[in-house]
Amino acid sequence: MKTDDLAALLASNAGPIDRSLPTRRYGVALLVAAVGAVLLMLAFLGVRPDIMTMLGTPLFWIKLAFPLIIAIGAFLIARRLARPGIRPGQRWLIVVVPILAVWIAALVTLGLAPVSDRLNMVLGISWRTCLFNILYLAVPGFVALFWAMKGMAPTRPRLAGAAAGLLASALATIVYSFHCPEMEVAFWAVWYVAGLLVPAGIGALLGPRLLRW
Repeated sequence: MKTDDLAALLASNAGPIDRSLPTRRYGVALLVAAVGAVLLMLAFLGVRPDIMTMLGTPLFWIKLAFPLIIAIGAFLIARRLARPGIRPGQRWLIVVVPILAVWIAALVTLGLAPVSDRLNMVLGISWRTCLFNILYLAVPGFVALFWAMKGMAPTRPRLAGAAAGLLASALATIVYSFHCPEMEVAFWAVWYVAGLLVPAGIGALLGPRLLRW
């Protein structure tokens, strides 16, 4: 049988495409990621005691907006990479721009601060645990998002894995912000960014193995 004949035979037996599948799978994965991170945070970390005061502080909303924008960008990238042959295009800029903005803001605030205060601005009081807490809260989302992608046959598994890891960590960072007491931009620029990028790197490493089809 010729290749063209085989392709025609396979196509004739193909059923209708379920165009709602990506939405359903990502909906389940995002729900698991968000609820899982919240439950882990409440069970093992707790909400910061001054959260009601923080809700009235503009800087706190900037702190939330930083990982939220990255989560939106990572979702748009992951959604495209989960479909065969589709490139993310310029959507990486939605991830890169807020990180660059936080780094620039951190350099400005550090430059304006007394030299004796700069190290404390970067380390805060929780630098030893911040990264690990974000990784911990990202576990449910990491597993769920890889499950979602696995069912949609990505053709760029390394990039798809990185996007899934980044999305999981961004959602975890949003939730972690309700526990984390740090309000210095310099702290976010180091430890939040590390918490975002390490799972993305893990996802890139595991993508070719876990997203094979």
